[in-house]
Amino acid sequence: MDALFQSYGWIFRNILWINIIFAILLIFFERRDPTTTWLWLMVLTFLPGIGFVLYLFIGQDLSKNRMFKIKEEEDYCFRDMAIIQEEQMRKDLYRYKDPNYIKYEDLIVMNLISAESFFTQDNQIELYFEGNDKFNALIDSIRRAKSYIHLQYYIFKSDELGKKIIDELCIKAREGIEVKLLVDGMGGRRLTQKSMRKLKEAGGEVAIFFPAVIPFISLRINYRNHRKICIIDGKEGFVGGFNVGDEYIGLSKKFGYWRDTHIKLRGSAISSLQWRFFLDWRFATGTEITRCQTYLANEDELGSTGVQIVSSGPDSKWPSIKNGYLKMISNAKEKVYIQTPYFIPDDSIFEALRLAGLSRLDVRVMIPCKPDHPFVYWASMSYIGELLRSGVRFYTYEKGFLHSKAVIMDDFVSSVGTANLDIRSFKLNFEVNAFIYDEGINMKITERFLEDLQYCKEITIEEHEKRSKIVRIKESVSRLLSPIL
Repeated sequence: MDALFQSYGWIFRNILWINIIFAILLIFFERRDPTTTWLWLMVLTFLPGIGFVLYLFIGQDLSKNRMFKIKEEEDYCFRDMAIIQEEQMRKDLYRYKDPNYIKYEDLIVMNLISAESFFTQDNQIELYFEGNDKFNALIDSIRRAKSYIHLQYYIFKSDELGKKIIDELCIKAREGIEVKLLVDGMGGRRLTQKSMRKLKEAGGEVAIFFPAVIPFISLRINYRNHRKICIIDGKEGFVGGFNVGDEYIGLSKKFGYWRDTHIKLRGSAISSLQWRFFLDWRFATGTEITRCQTYLANEDELGSTGVQIVSSGPDSKWPSIKNGYLKMISNAKEKVYIQTPYFIPDDSIFEALRLAGLSRLDVRVMIPCKPDHPFVYWASMSYIGELLRSGVRFYTYEKGFLHSKAVIMDDFVSSVGTANLDIRSFKLNFEVNAFIYDEGINMKITERFLEDLQYCKEITIEEHEKRSKIVRIKESVSRLLSPIL
């Protein structure tokens, strides 16, 4: 016991030097932006000991390259196709089916080069704004499956909805259909062992992305797989904001009505979704991808919508989804409409929105009025003042909880997926978005946005200036913490 007290005594006596060592490691061994580095230095300085524990759980980045190196298979399968397509576009040899695509070729090429996001123009898209509609469509697709079902979710709960989907998957697995379910180690912690065992015993496979070191306790909030991908037989794919849980179909007393955006996709773009799933499955299981070509979508002419599936994460060379958002905001000529549950822009997105507002574009941002993370909510509110003064209009959604991640540019380009407009989505989470080039789809998302405005309260400059001192303090503290929220 005396030895134990002596050990702790040594730590307390040398806490300053321990902090200095950690600060040196932070500065010289990690490549962060200066704002985040200074924030962690302040945490280490003013919360000695405790600051380091916080850093271990939510900050440290030293092992990122070891854990999430860029996959060789991704280079092999899609980079060659992306290089060929980009060369065709550069030499004016690529043929667009819709002349409108040419006006947005800079965005298409940027996604192609930075994210190896192959451009496809033979797709059909169905939009879902209600949880019941989305999950009814998903269950119908699962029931029609003839070859395989691949599902990936950030959150998957063993509640009423979760059990229903597990039951459907078990039926197909017993029929001999290949069933793979991939869930995140933190978001999927409420998927019970009983549910997983049930699916495995039926013949399905379950994998956990970045599982907790201690079972059922995941303290590490960085590097979460926030993607929601479903592929059935290479013919239908789903991507968007809905996770699996009763709250997503409006059964939560806390959140009430749940407003989200999801798409069902048919066409060649499914190949990119399928490959994204396999890369994440390979990381989670260590299983080599040996039959990828058998899973690629049929190239039949199904539709005429242009789509790029863009992924980003800690293993990405570029923040591709953020760059796509930035390009859409910067290139807009008439309007930019944004729905996001978390609004914590980095400097580049903030400046792009400010300039768009000063240019007298119709810029509107919709966020929830019911925050599920208070610090994130107050941080979001802290960015609004200057943007209001530049002409950007902000609204809080009052009907329920707004979880939609949608960006609309003018009348032709839109983005729907899993990435919020926040620093965590841009740098720390694994995300996937569909960038859609289609006037009809853009119009449907815009119409729903305008319909949602009926249930919103606009934040005015006058109202914002009347905030109490307590509110301003909450905002200031939360904004200071925003790089790590």
